[in-house]
Amino acid sequence: MAQQKKMVEAITSRDVDFAKWYTDIVKKAELADYSGVKGCMVIRPYGYAIWENMQNDMDRRFKKTGHENVYMPMFIPESLLQKEKDHVEGFAPECAWVTVGGSEKLNERLAIRPTSETLFCEHFAKVINSYRDLPKLYNQWCSVVRWEKTTRPFLRTSEFLWQEGHTMHETAEEAREETQRMLQVYTDFYKETLAIPAVIGRKTEKEKFAGAEETYTIEPMMHNGVALQGGTSHYFGDGFARSFNITFTGRDNKLQYPFQTSWGTSTRMIGAIIMVHGDDDGLVLPPKIAPIQVAIIPIAQKKEGVLDKANELKNRLLDKDIRVKLDDSDKAPGWKFSQYEMLGVPVRLEIGPKDIENNQCVLVRRDNREKTIVSLDDLEEAIAETLQKVHDGMYNSALENLRSKTFEALTHEEFLDIAENKPGFIKAMWCGETECEEKLKDETGGVKSRCIPFVEDHLSDFCVCCGKPAKHMVYWGKQY
Repeated sequence: MAQQKKMVEAITSRDVDFAKWYTDIVKKAELADYSGVKGCMVIRPYGYAIWENMQNDMDRRFKKTGHENVYMPMFIPESLLQKEKDHVEGFAPECAWVTVGGSEKLNERLAIRPTSETLFCEHFAKVINSYRDLPKLYNQWCSVVRWEKTTRPFLRTSEFLWQEGHTMHETAEEAREETQRMLQVYTDFYKETLAIPAVIGRKTEKEKFAGAEETYTIEPMMHNGVALQGGTSHYFGDGFARSFNITFTGRDNKLQYPFQTSWGTSTRMIGAIIMVHGDDDGLVLPPKIAPIQVAIIPIAQKKEGVLDKANELKNRLLDKDIRVKLDDSDKAPGWKFSQYEMLGVPVRLEIGPKDIENNQCVLVRRDNREKTIVSLDDLEEAIAETLQKVHDGMYNSALENLRSKTFEALTHEEFLDIAENKPGFIKAMWCGETECEEKLKDETGGVKSRCIPFVEDHLSDFCVCCGKPAKHMVYWGKQY
């Protein structure tokens, strides 16, 4: 037990230093490590396994909605990037450039993709000729580079993994429907797979994506009340199509411009999982993306029959496609308990001589430490039921955190007081002017508009900043 106590103490308490706690978990749960390139990370096998499970789940959802995976080059010629003015201005400060190939200076700089709108547009111009070619529903899994000044593993790195959907449509109505549909796909994924609730809505003009007409966002809240932009979906209208001269012959036999969307999520979702669900003992992983869903810990494993029974249970669970690990190492059970708690394994199964004698085992939930004795005859059903309970418990806990840290401000003074003393989201009315957004951000040290929700509460008739007539209710908060 001394080993177990020491391991737990190795993690800084999240209530003492949330940033240090986060870094401790990333390193001690072996999710990622720092590399020799500043701002870039090594995603270790356990962290990558989490990403693979997330990727597989999302990819299934994308294909169910008719999307196909493609792959574009990682290099973008500067002249291509320059074709869309607003877009290039938005990304110019973050671009990394290649200027030399081999030993020769390039005639034109190549940007390492910060995003791929321009590459897709170049391709769409070649493959879209008629309305019969539409819609084009594409998705890409890749890495992108954005030269960040301040970095933190998973949350903000110079290179990161992501998916980026890019679609072209015959009408603006179809494109807008696609934009909202994919936002809903993200919302469902967060709830059903990651056990994370979120606020969803439209970004303000100031916060929308460079080159987009409309940007929609999913905004989960971390345990400490700070927001994380969890995924975005953008409607571009026909702006890119006009810049890249993408046309098609319409049903009226006239040339028309198609309407475009893009949408994306990234490995920062792993950071969200850590900060929404983790505790002072380590990770707490949602069962659907946990690399190990059940850890079997044999008790008194040197006694006859214990390891044989543990292996039998492992094989039974594997037959049900449950991701299971049997730890038959010579380490003490207490050390193993701490280790798999650190790794966030949703369910621990303990089996010892007395359990075998009574045809039972002990199941321990990671999210709330609840112990249940179950008959080995009903093991598969009990595991499935427990995994669902873990998911539901994690979601409800996160939802309670979101609700308890969401506040309403009716006046400027209330807004400033909440921003100073109550970490979380602030619901407040807004006049629609960027000046008020910027003023509130400056006054509060970083509280920004998160989104205009689809369903707005009418809190008052006046902007919380300037007192003029309000146009929208907005969620405000600090962000990672």
